[in-house]
Amino acid sequence: MGVVSASLFDNSSTERYYSLGTTIDSAGAALATAIGAASSLTTVSASYQATGNILELTGSTAGVNTVAISSGSSSGFTQTPFFFSGSALQGGTNSTTSANCFTLTTLTDGSDMNSSGPEGTNNLLASGSENNVRWEVNNVNTTKGTFNLLIRRGDDTSNRKQIVEQFNNLTLDPNTPNYIARQIGDQTFTVQDSGEADPFLQLTGDFGNRSKYVRVTVHQKTLNYLDANGNVRDNSLSGSLPSAGSGSFNGGSDGTVAHPIAFNENISNTNTQGFNLASGNEYSDAIKLLKNQDEYDINLLTLPGLIDNFTNHATILTEAVNMVEDRADCFLVLDPVEHGTTSLTTVTGKAESRDSNYVAEYWPWVKIPDPDLGRNVWVPASTVIPSVYAFNDRVAAPWFAPAGLNRGGIDIAVRTERKLTHANRDTLYESNVNPIATFPNAGVTVFGQKTLQKKASALDRVNVRRLLIAAKKFIASTTKFLIFENNTAATRNRFLSIVNPYFESVQQRQGLYAFKVVMDETNNTPDVIDRNEMRGQIFLQPAKTAEFIIIDFNIMPTGAAFPE
Repeated sequence: MGVVSASLFDNSSTERYYSLGTTIDSAGAALATAIGAASSLTTVSASYQATGNILELTGSTAGVNTVAISSGSSSGFTQTPFFFSGSALQGGTNSTTSANCFTLTTLTDGSDMNSSGPEGTNNLLASGSENNVRWEVNNVNTTKGTFNLLIRRGDDTSNRKQIVEQFNNLTLDPNTPNYIARQIGDQTFTVQDSGEADPFLQLTGDFGNRSKYVRVTVHQKTLNYLDANGNVRDNSLSGSLPSAGSGSFNGGSDGTVAHPIAFNENISNTNTQGFNLASGNEYSDAIKLLKNQDEYDINLLTLPGLIDNFTNHATILTEAVNMVEDRADCFLVLDPVEHGTTSLTTVTGKAESRDSNYVAEYWPWVKIPDPDLGRNVWVPASTVIPSVYAFNDRVAAPWFAPAGLNRGGIDIAVRTERKLTHANRDTLYESNVNPIATFPNAGVTVFGQKTLQKKASALDRVNVRRLLIAAKKFIASTTKFLIFENNTAATRNRFLSIVNPYFESVQQRQGLYAFKVVMDETNNTPDVIDRNEMRGQIFLQPAKTAEFIIIDFNIMPTGAAFPE
């Protein structure tokens, strides 16, 4: 609104004042300035041209008919007044520049996933391989707003496509069941506070990843592409659909991974699977994340490729030992020495340097087939020990020893790095190293089940520690529903009704000689109850294994009577 002096008025959200001045040019310039100053409230910008007394208005929002101008005029000037025609701004279009409607990102990291590069005959990618993928969009239907997405193997060709995943009738409309993010998934985790004492995983995205290979980030959405009659609501939305075609992936990086990557017997102090553990937080962050028992329910942890005899590795392994002891509900398997170490003294020395009944060490290394490489490779014992534990638990139970000819066989093993003698096995076992033996007609077998605890007790055996881990997990999972219940005799009896049958079952299956569970007024005194605690005591006599069978043979004279 033009006034004699704009300083005498207060601008509002709907009104702006400008000084008319004494000439048409001063009024036009002031009006253009006032419109520019209100750019946060309008989609119009203005400029004044003194020649011809022209006030030029430009819509700052893309599209047609975005701003309407009401008619008006200015008079009382000695020069020719300027005026608005009263029509809407013209010249705008709904067309958009070419842009990505969505981005696909491989779930697997690293440069191996880069399939981009020159194409040869039949669109064969020079960088394509059986380990990476490429994409293809086809059947784009602008009438329905749909398209198909194919994930193909990176080394296929246009006339011999190897489709590993296919998603049909996808849309960019978040209000439809086939919305691309809903069908493929758009979630990803990033580590926050890396290198700190308490790192955590931050989840971004709204839909769980259903694709095994990629996730999607949508840039242009076609909201409500079809109206209630099934017709295209706005023809301009079709410009957001992807074009039919195919492409590859690029931008993957190995980060700090060193090349050549050292695997198997080539692992060293400074290169284990490409990582130098003297720098970087990858392993340390992962171990700290596993401290969260609510998020990660695990009972066994192995770290193949980390060797206790390497100083850089030992630091990380110590973190892992401390983590499983703090959790007190999982077990850790370590590898004492690198491949090529045949000295029993070196092996036993590493075991004797640690003291924990949540940890066990096995030796020597074993050779197993690698179907991907098509040859046999050397691996540390921690690579195959989980299969022994799993077989033991399947045919027996965690409180049975995962060792011996019945449950300790490593069927996949071709041979061991060193064939141990009886004396070798005894030397290792005395230092709490579980030997992996080789027997004729029986093959490679785990022949020990000690933990690294130095003090002799029931907990210096793997089966006893795993018995307690199984018991703790059962009690924790089944009694968590008693938390915040009233601390009364009825609640305590509910606890007993859960726990006693479990231990009776363990006893019947040879896990215990005897047990006793106490949760009553003797350990839930008024002081305990007033502290909002409910206390129980469990007494166990774990079954022991027969690791040494001693038989006395007595030669009796003819006619002698045998003792009763």
